[in-house]
Amino acid sequence: MQPRFEMTQKSETKLERLEIIFRDEHFVAVNKPAGLLVHRSPVAAEENTFALQMVRDMVGQRVYPVHRLDRPTSGVLLFALTPEAAAQTAHLFCSGAVVKKYIAVVRGYIDEDGTIDHPLAEVRDRRINRGDDVEPQKAYPATTDYKRLATIELPYAVDRYPTSRYSLAALWPKTGRRHQLRRHLKHIAHPIIGDTTYGKAAHNLLFKQQFNCSGLLLTAVELAFRHPLTGEDLVIAAPCSAAVAALLKKFGWDDFMQQTVTG
Repeated sequence: MQPRFEMTQKSETKLERLEIIFRDEHFVAVNKPAGLLVHRSPVAAEENTFALQMVRDMVGQRVYPVHRLDRPTSGVLLFALTPEAAAQTAHLFCSGAVVKKYIAVVRGYIDEDGTIDHPLAEVRDRRINRGDDVEPQKAYPATTDYKRLATIELPYAVDRYPTSRYSLAALWPKTGRRHQLRRHLKHIAHPIIGDTTYGKAAHNLLFKQQFNCSGLLLTAVELAFRHPLTGEDLVIAAPCSAAVAALLKKFGWDDFMQQTVTG
């Protein structure tokens, strides 16, 4: 059973366990709820609940994060159980050998499919004193593939338009820049609903008032890669949260979610 977690940037619900969606002797993957940090961060010094510590306590041993999800993003989060598995999996992510699939609700009717090839500068937070060699003003290559799964037109006026249009999109980031999907969707004028940093406030407010959705409508639904230690082809999938699933059903989009597994 998936843990109850409201669709907000910060939850009032205290989680005790996460849903484990895959485990072997080398890895454990969980379904991270929206609002949960992966690990301790200076940008949220007041927080004391983190996915890394929760998973460590659940499996009774040290775990090693091999990728990240933004705090407001839910879905597949993978940890290695040994330093060897962590190192080899980090290489897979860096080389592009891991296929990451997301679904998002975006503003407007996005094209049927396409590729966003738009370099992105490093995103930094003033509360983090980073000592790496990343140049903050330099734009680094960033590529995202996408496919439109469904559309809907709602009878609600937003800005100067009498109705509002939205799409359900599948997204495949080919690179791993910070906030890449959110920034890329903004770049093509189809921001993700619920994005308070790169999105449109009027559309976010509509979803909050009409559908009780105040969180980011972005879910990491799959990770696919060849197991670096066994050679097995793995596809690790996570279901959407109850709140997102209810919204998709309300829009008549729940059947299209099958495409995130087979598409």
